[in-house]
Amino acid sequence: MTQIRTLLLAAATAAAALTASPALAECYADYRAKMDNPLRLHYGILELPANACSVGAAAPVIASRIAQGGWELLQVVSVFDESGLTSRRADAGDYFLRF
Repeated sequence: MTQIRTLLLAAATAAAALTASPALAECYADYRAKMDNPLRLHYGILELPANACSVGAAAPVIASRIAQGGWELLQVVSVFDESGLTSRRADAGDYFLRF
């Protein structure tokens, strides 16, 4: 009986570790935004909470954050992990992780 409990505990621990790992992964999105009068456009990158790590879920999060700076979201380009930051950094310029 003790061996069964030990095996069940080990299996539960392993399952918890596997399901927790994706939640710890960092999530980012790149987006396009505009501001009117005069028309200004920008491309930016921001970090997202784990529960918004899809294009559909990211849109309201991004729109809310950039609206504080007077910007309107035009498009969520993509959602990606930390490995995509370096290749996008130069394109985002001043809007790299600004919001």
